[in-house]
Amino acid sequence: METWQLILQNSITTLDGLKSQLECDNTALGQVIANFPMRINPYFAKLIQSPGDPIWKQAVPDIAEMADTVCMVDPLEEDNLSPVPNLVHKYPDRVLFLVSNQCAMYCRFCTRKRKVGTERMHIDDATLASGYEYLQNHPEVREVLLSGGDPLLLPDEKISKILNTLRAIPSIEVIRIGTRVPSVLPMRITTHLVAILKAHHPLYINTHFNHPAEITKESSLACTMLADAGIPLGCQTVLLKGVNDNAQTIKDLMLALLRIRVKPYYLFQADLTWGTNHFRTPTETGIAIMRKLYGHISGMAIPTLALDAPGGKGKIPLAPQYILQKGKDLLFENYLGEVCTYPEAGEGF
Repeated sequence: METWQLILQNSITTLDGLKSQLECDNTALGQVIANFPMRINPYFAKLIQSPGDPIWKQAVPDIAEMADTVCMVDPLEEDNLSPVPNLVHKYPDRVLFLVSNQCAMYCRFCTRKRKVGTERMHIDDATLASGYEYLQNHPEVREVLLSGGDPLLLPDEKISKILNTLRAIPSIEVIRIGTRVPSVLPMRITTHLVAILKAHHPLYINTHFNHPAEITKESSLACTMLADAGIPLGCQTVLLKGVNDNAQTIKDLMLALLRIRVKPYYLFQADLTWGTNHFRTPTETGIAIMRKLYGHISGMAIPTLALDAPGGKGKIPLAPQYILQKGKDLLFENYLGEVCTYPEAGEGF
């Protein structure tokens, strides 16, 4: 059986690879690949059913990436919010710690596509050490989110060292890992890796599935292994034009996630990242999808629709409006559109 490392080594990374393996013969994509790296590993490539399908759109470059005149290079101001390299301190009690610059598949809509997979994202022992020192000197930080790139592409011993070092900092209570590995390279989830992760509770994993086709026998097994180790799993889905921007696809995905013990967490409006404007949907699209979820599927399966505000202003929940009138009674619609009332608390109640 092929190891995950060998599968990764056989990824499509060049224009010639696209032509020979996916029969995509578009020389204009060379410029796109030169600016934004491509990696499509054999496992994820096999999920593609036809050119332009939801899996293809997420993995294969598009000339529209170079025609973006709307979006920004660093829409979330991560660089300006980094007191030390690769550590983003946006919220008072938690930080984002970038520990890897590699991914098992370079998503074409990635927030950090300006630097992930390139020399522009430099991570080494020295940058990690500066992050640890910052955390030791800032005891108000109680939670660390490891991201990148994908932390789980690091060697087992490196992951273990990072987790052990963080656990030695008394103020760090919770560790989260953001990873797309269970979706795009599920064979990376090995018994040895799971044992390492299990030793560092409380540890949470937020993974990333965007379409029901990504939930396969292999990805289901990966999530089962993590869940059996007592690791709570959440999913951060991105709303993408032509991939999942309809209620039925999102409904099917959310229900399928619950079946493999992954809690739908966020449904994100696409970030304003340069090179991704062709993926963006109007905010009303997501709000309309949420209206078709509430009341029609279990609350356990409903994510929070949110956008990450440009300029590093934080996540903003978006929701359908059900309140019609406020006063002595609250007047509102239910999920069926029926008008209901609720008496407000006050004198005389």
